[in-house]
Amino acid sequence: MPLLPLAAVAAQPPAAATTTLASPTLWWVTIAGIVALFVLDFLITRRPHEVSMAEAWRWSACYVAIPTAFGVWLWQRYGSDQGLEFFTGYLVEKSLSVDNLFIFLLLLGAFAVPRELQQRVLLIGVAGALVLRGIFIALGAGLIATFSWTFLIFGAVLLATAVKVGRDALRGADHAVDVDSLRTVRLLRRFWPVQSEYAGPRLSVLRDGRRTLTPMALVVIAILATDIVFAIDSVPAVYGITGDPYLVFATNAFALLGLRALYFVLAGALASLAHLGHGLALILAFIGVKLVLHWAHDVWPGVPTVPTLASLAVIVGILATVTVTSLLAARRQRRQDPDAAPAIR
Repeated sequence: MPLLPLAAVAAQPPAAATTTLASPTLWWVTIAGIVALFVLDFLITRRPHEVSMAEAWRWSACYVAIPTAFGVWLWQRYGSDQGLEFFTGYLVEKSLSVDNLFIFLLLLGAFAVPRELQQRVLLIGVAGALVLRGIFIALGAGLIATFSWTFLIFGAVLLATAVKVGRDALRGADHAVDVDSLRTVRLLRRFWPVQSEYAGPRLSVLRDGRRTLTPMALVVIAILATDIVFAIDSVPAVYGITGDPYLVFATNAFALLGLRALYFVLAGALASLAHLGHGLALILAFIGVKLVLHWAHDVWPGVPTVPTLASLAVIVGILATVTVTSLLAARRQRRQDPDAAPAIR
């Protein structure tokens, strides 16, 4: 059964690289399900409260179970190739999402966001990320259907990103955030006054008859700005696994859905993953090479391509390796200096 691209490019005849397994009905059912889950999340966070570890674990387990069940259904309904592409793409997106949590952690700390408001900030950021990635996915599907060299551009973007991530990891770059240096913050302060106190989840308040922004508005804008950068990396990465826009959208949506709960689960553990940056640099570089080979194969059929199963094995192997080495490094550091706090990357 042929898959259809995003609604924005559904009328275009897809090329072989962008054929999709979803009917229009499946597209709308999936979108409606994602929206329903977001509405549920907004209702849960309507009354600000501090998230307990037990609550975070329950929601994280739920948001892992949902895409797992969905992937099993895809496997049974459409075959092992589509199921394998979904699980591989989901693993890539989830890995990149964990890296994104470093930035969220730093932004929420820099803006001194109260713990009871953090999940609302994260949810708004996730909603913005999903909208942005939907736009990027639609544009990517249209470009791939029209221009075969799009794979080469995507590959180059990922390779350049891999080099930057790898350099930062090797240098142990300082990831501290200076709020006053952020361009979005400076721009907002030119047009609106900003008060120093939070007013619950409100983005603005009336003060002396004038609309005044709260720090909540600043942190939300800062996170939405970083969402653009994340979309530039993540969408080409999953297009390196599958050319199906539906699977690209589904993997992004399911990976983002659990980000709010995952933040609270991993907030205390992220600092221990000292080698995550190295692993993500390798994954991005691997997928970048895979995309370049895919483009070259279309031009010169003798050039080999990387099968999805091999991609999954490489990605799992890299993640398992950096997790083990990070834990060993953290244990060695604790033995050498028991009082030292682990630094973020």
